[in-house]
Amino acid sequence: MKPNLEDQAASAEGPWEECFELAVQLALRAGQCWPEAALAPPAGSSFVGGFRLTCPPGLSLQIIRKALSEEKQVSTKTSAADLVTETDHLVEDLIISEMQKRFPSHRFIAEEAAAAGAKCVLTPSPTWIIDPIDGTCNFVHRKALLCLDVATLRSHTQAPKCCVLVRKRQRVLEGKPFCFLRRFPTVAVSIGFAVNQELEFGVIYHCTEERLYTGRGAGAPSAMASGCRSPGRQVGLTRRVSVHFGLRHLSKALVLTEIGPKRDPATLKLFLSNMERLLHAKAHGVRVIGSSTLALCLLASGAADAYYQFGLHCWDLAAATVIIREAGGIVMDTSGGPLDLMSCRVVAAGTREMATLIAQALQTIHYGRDDEK
Repeated sequence: MKPNLEDQAASAEGPWEECFELAVQLALRAGQCWPEAALAPPAGSSFVGGFRLTCPPGLSLQIIRKALSEEKQVSTKTSAADLVTETDHLVEDLIISEMQKRFPSHRFIAEEAAAAGAKCVLTPSPTWIIDPIDGTCNFVHRKALLCLDVATLRSHTQAPKCCVLVRKRQRVLEGKPFCFLRRFPTVAVSIGFAVNQELEFGVIYHCTEERLYTGRGAGAPSAMASGCRSPGRQVGLTRRVSVHFGLRHLSKALVLTEIGPKRDPATLKLFLSNMERLLHAKAHGVRVIGSSTLALCLLASGAADAYYQFGLHCWDLAAATVIIREAGGIVMDTSGGPLDLMSCRVVAAGTREMATLIAQALQTIHYGRDDEK
């Protein structure tokens, strides 16, 4: 019998394999959503790529699935653009509680706990670094985009039929409307894990595209090619990005970034000036998708050539850093030096030459440090 994604992940050998397995399970369960009750899996379970995933009662599977199509209670944190919902809190609490049951001595750095005043200190102890919903602004606006297009498909040789396209599968149903689930915007669950202040692995689940990204730190062997997995297939990142990761010139680059929470005139002027500098250097384009973790995964998967940002946090960066590095990419500080996970700034690219060119072009936007807030 073909093993499912969780069984495959568990087959790898490594000192923190049980932690990695739990991270994969929780990311999939937290992010999985189903568009119609009629096509949903049985209560307490879901299917990913045709395989059943058992879900403990009350885990965040049902919370996110329900919240995607409902009005949300939205609050702000550091600025009017820095949003948080009740679902962010619920998912974070449930992920941490499940982890604490298995690993009571481990430490946690999590976005909403930090916003409530918890210290972001990375110690030598095993530490989970969690973003329960990355792309919260996208998540907040999803209700308007989570819609069904209803139509009828007619065949030249057959009676009218209707088709439901859900989760990249096609089902033909007699006498029923067909619908397309809008998969924009980008929303993800991100879980990183560090020991001795070094990143061991990262797990990111793209909820609306149903893609699981994983990466293992140096010296963590895996029997399975880590990288991007979506239902029905598995792609090793190092093979997929071999062409893009040879790019060394800005003149052919597609660059990703995010705006950051500050919207004061001085910060916006610097942000737009940085984009202008890259465009003057003949970059093919600069894109913003609303999720720093998924933008970094797009870089790792070869869909973009570089990424930079001021104002992201350690929970945005931890898991994605491991994924990019395993794919052969570079993640470093905007100064050109080694990455500082707590510095709230990053440049990532397929080659060191590309990362250095971008770092040299940028003007610094000061956001402070996560471990000083």
